[in-house]
Amino acid sequence: MLKKIILFSVCMLCLGHDAVFAENAATSATIQQNKEVLNYLPFANKDDYADAKKGFIATAKERQIKTDKGHVIYNIDKFDFIQGESPDTVNPSLWRQSELNGYDGLYKVTEGIYQVRSFDLANMSFVRGKTGWIVIDVLTSTETAREALKLLRENVEDLPVSAVIVTHSHVDHYGGIAGVLPDGNKSGKIPVIVPKGFVEEAVNENVMAGNQMKRRSIYMYGNLLDSSATGSVGSGLGTTTAIGSANIPEPTVEISKNKEIINVDGIDIEFYYTPGAEAPAELMMYIPQHKALMQAEEISKTLHNLYTLRGAHVRNGLLWSKYIQDTLVRFGDDVEVSFGSHHWPTWGNKRIVEFWKGQRDIYRYIHDETLRLANHGQTLLEVGENVQLPDSLAKQFSNRGYYGTVNHDAKAQYQLYYGWFGGNPSELHELTPVEEGIKFVEYMGGADAVIEKAQKDYDKGEYRWVATALNHVVFAEPNNKDAKELLADTLEQLGYQAESGPWRNFYLTGAYELRNGTGKVKVALASVKPEVNQLDMETYLDYLAMRLNHPEAAKTFLQFNFIVPNDTQQAGETQEFGLIIENGVLNYTLGTLLDNPQATVTLNRSVINETDFYKNKIEAAMENGDIKINGNAKKFIEFISLIDTFSPTFNVVTP
Repeated sequence: MLKKIILFSVCMLCLGHDAVFAENAATSATIQQNKEVLNYLPFANKDDYADAKKGFIATAKERQIKTDKGHVIYNIDKFDFIQGESPDTVNPSLWRQSELNGYDGLYKVTEGIYQVRSFDLANMSFVRGKTGWIVIDVLTSTETAREALKLLRENVEDLPVSAVIVTHSHVDHYGGIAGVLPDGNKSGKIPVIVPKGFVEEAVNENVMAGNQMKRRSIYMYGNLLDSSATGSVGSGLGTTTAIGSANIPEPTVEISKNKEIINVDGIDIEFYYTPGAEAPAELMMYIPQHKALMQAEEISKTLHNLYTLRGAHVRNGLLWSKYIQDTLVRFGDDVEVSFGSHHWPTWGNKRIVEFWKGQRDIYRYIHDETLRLANHGQTLLEVGENVQLPDSLAKQFSNRGYYGTVNHDAKAQYQLYYGWFGGNPSELHELTPVEEGIKFVEYMGGADAVIEKAQKDYDKGEYRWVATALNHVVFAEPNNKDAKELLADTLEQLGYQAESGPWRNFYLTGAYELRNGTGKVKVALASVKPEVNQLDMETYLDYLAMRLNHPEAAKTFLQFNFIVPNDTQQAGETQEFGLIIENGVLNYTLGTLLDNPQATVTLNRSVINETDFYKNKIEAAMENGDIKINGNAKKFIEFISLIDTFSPTFNVVTP
């Protein structure tokens, strides 16, 4: 059975007519900074352009990928304006990366291996097996995966899918499973190979922290921005994500060893299990027959995230570096082609080894230098500022901060070891942004005085400080139009200077929100979290406990027994458990009923899936008899009233 998830998206057609996009020109300070980047990096080297174009076979004639109902979920031509010299409003290094990411279509990597690139955020790779196509990573959505497979079959060989390999637990690599296995692989005859812990990590990442992560993702991927030289130019890791339907595959094989050789449809593949670096569950693989490494996202044509701005667990740069070092030791003598889940391949043993070493050393350098500086007493902000790469690493385009950055990756390594606190007791109990803003403005002599000083610093190009100062004013006086406009202009210039795609998108989306607010943008309110039918009962009850309004729940004591017949396709029989609300928390006794419940609630698992314990849906289910209550029904309704709901349109740059 395919487990369906809902992807959030932003409908650009739903923007208010008075929406204001970034239209300001680059200032002289921005032009100068971008010129310095142009002078520093070896732009004359065109090897990446040759690699990105190598092996091109064909691309889609229809440039918009649509759902069965005709809704556009991905526009292949969205970033076609990115070509030629970079404009003043885009960091030239990011412009170069975005142009390379935009080469779309079907490519031959080597004999028997193909890729479809730029049909989604990630790549979809294919290995010719004995009887059919071994598919590696299946993109974000059913629709883009289906089109990628169709392009391969039309231009290379029309064969069935003989196996699917998912490299890791991020949705742009597994969501499109129904596009290659439309029947859900109900027979289980087609191998679906994943790293150990894949399903758990794929589900859990988007449940407990899902709403906050969704809101930040809108910023990170620039979903509210137009695609232009003053808007989004992509993500640095790729173009952008598709917004179609997505599912979580059900694995038949889990890889849990560092060296596990499996024959997949006649092809020997040596899997390398690499958890805890780029993703909690991930694997790379070496294909000896082709002398090819599929590097997943452990090796990329960018400095990756040791902390992702959408929010996730901090990643360990030392562990990441060691995985790449081990890859060099095991496969470095023989490898002739290295291809990954993003970007374009590298060919030739000498070039590959050089590429791998650069990637290995950048993660180790950031990790080790952060700890060295921290042990000298530097704080999180100071290490972010002072960890600077040597030219030998910094001048490699594959090490540039198009997705992660040295600054926020160094902060991540500090956080990994020391947490948020820098040791200065003044930081132990700081004021909230609103309270701090009010006092800051008061000390500075009022909002007008701050804005006057900020304008002078803006004219001098001191945008980082201007953003800090005006942020205080906006939080102190959220209706101060002059402060919001100048802060928007400031964030816009910082976006124009950013080499990182996510940093650019964050800055420009912040400017957008300051100019338009959140109420003028109708976000498609589908949830990032998976549907609840993907969660086992224990995970679902933990999720429900998180949603409890704890301060209100602390005012009462409730306890119930639940009997849940399983009428869905999930494994398992009838489940029974007790549920207790005490001291403002929800605890449960899975498999054991309570002696003195206030009520016993009987409802099918499908009712839980459909209602998700939302009050209006629960009450409707009670009225039509789908929920049966033996005991005090009012107490049960009191419990349901304590379950919180979240809006994904909360303010970010204003209170």
